[in-house]
Amino acid sequence: MLELPCRTVVLSKWLFAMTVSGAMLVSAGCAQIPTDGMENASLGTTGTTKISQSDTSSLIDWPTPSLSNTPAPPPPEPTLLPKAERPGDRNPEILRNSRRGSTSSASNDNAGNAAREARDVWQRIRGGFQMSHMDGNLIRDWETYYASRPEYFARMIENSRPFLYHIITEVERRGMPSEIALLPMIESAYNPVAYSSAHASGIWQFIPSTGKNYGLKQNGWYDGRRDVIAATNAALDYLQNLHGMFKDWELALASYNWGEGAVQRAVDRNQAKGLSVNYQSLTNMPAETRNYLPKLIAVKNIIAEPERFGINLASIPNEPAIQAITVKRHIDVAVAAKFAEMTQEEFKFLNPAHTKPVINANSAETIVLPISKVPTFMASLNENEDKPLASWKTYTVKAGERPETIAAQYRISVAELNQANNIGGRRRIVTGQTILVPSLGELQPELAEVSAIAAMLPVASSGPARRVALRTPAAKAAPGRRVVTRVPAKPAAAKPTARKPVARTASR
Repeated sequence: MLELPCRTVVLSKWLFAMTVSGAMLVSAGCAQIPTDGMENASLGTTGTTKISQSDTSSLIDWPTPSLSNTPAPPPPEPTLLPKAERPGDRNPEILRNSRRGSTSSASNDNAGNAAREARDVWQRIRGGFQMSHMDGNLIRDWETYYASRPEYFARMIENSRPFLYHIITEVERRGMPSEIALLPMIESAYNPVAYSSAHASGIWQFIPSTGKNYGLKQNGWYDGRRDVIAATNAALDYLQNLHGMFKDWELALASYNWGEGAVQRAVDRNQAKGLSVNYQSLTNMPAETRNYLPKLIAVKNIIAEPERFGINLASIPNEPAIQAITVKRHIDVAVAAKFAEMTQEEFKFLNPAHTKPVINANSAETIVLPISKVPTFMASLNENEDKPLASWKTYTVKAGERPETIAAQYRISVAELNQANNIGGRRRIVTGQTILVPSLGELQPELAEVSAIAAMLPVASSGPARRVALRTPAAKAAPGRRVVTRVPAKPAAAKPTARKPVARTASR
């Protein structure tokens, strides 16, 4: 029988154990920006993704403050294989396929067979490359950029490890180019909690409105944009719709970054002038969109021939790594992690969509676990079916109630109450507000809807950092709230800049 955590001990650890140690700044693609009248604005990835990182710690010490989003930690440092041991060494047929499109049914059948026989995910991805060969200075610049940062590239690969098998399986099931499975490396460095200044979130960088349009639930308990399984389905739906509009994957990808309206207007302008309408020929494209596809092609080329770029590519097994399971009861994140025999940081990295210290089964009942941990979790869950699993409940503040009264009623200090509800600065507990309070042992505490608060979450890095303060988007939840995180100092080496496109340049 697993012993459930004591309310007082757990709360004190949530309140006082947080430390911030480092961070990284990722230039991420921000998809689905509305573009009416904004063709020449700085869109998409011009809103950089700011990512923070917490110290790695044990399950006992890891803090879980409520009503605020804590950083999921970076995964462990990858173990890179020596070149002689690396699976998926250069295959001439795979490399030839990476330089030409292949959309016939026979090719798709061959790709399906190759997927089943692939030694690792990289061999499988290489065998599914379909997009036409592209070349140019921007692509070479980005190849150099990534190849000269092997630690960053390795961390990006390691971030993808739990998710890549699932994503390439979904891409193949839809008959899409396997290059699409690499797109989150451009969008978010495969960080499930990446958050941009344009308020795009998750590995696919959905903004709130487009996420809702594609069925991603967003509320005070759960943000589907950070649910890798749900967001992947939504992103692939969106990309398929864009491909249906333009009948061209390059233009579909440009639309994902720039917006379909802006791309359509650029296509119309070129058609009116008798010019080509491929990606490289479009004019008035923002710098980030001009660099967007070259980044993807650069990553594709490195994945296709890592040894040519001096990259030791860590193998990712060609087998499922994660499984979504259903939980019908509210459960603390700390308890769920303990049931799965995982650290809280490991659990949060797989489940960043759950934004509170308690998972509300009424809001989103699925959680993601490593396949190897599912039996352990289910056994612990069944063993504790008659015990409380959640130590929080919601409470609506009544007229005239003061924080001191509420805190005393639930046997916590005012400081603990404020910390649990992200109260401070200009935020105050007010009449009618729904807050979290200790449940005091209730078997199934009530968890009503709470206001969503903008998230700013993690993944990894080292190096010098600078403090910045960021405001959340205007919302009822947290007007004027400031979030302080850490992002690194600007690197000495500048990123490649966009080059002026040459009219009539064909990409096929």
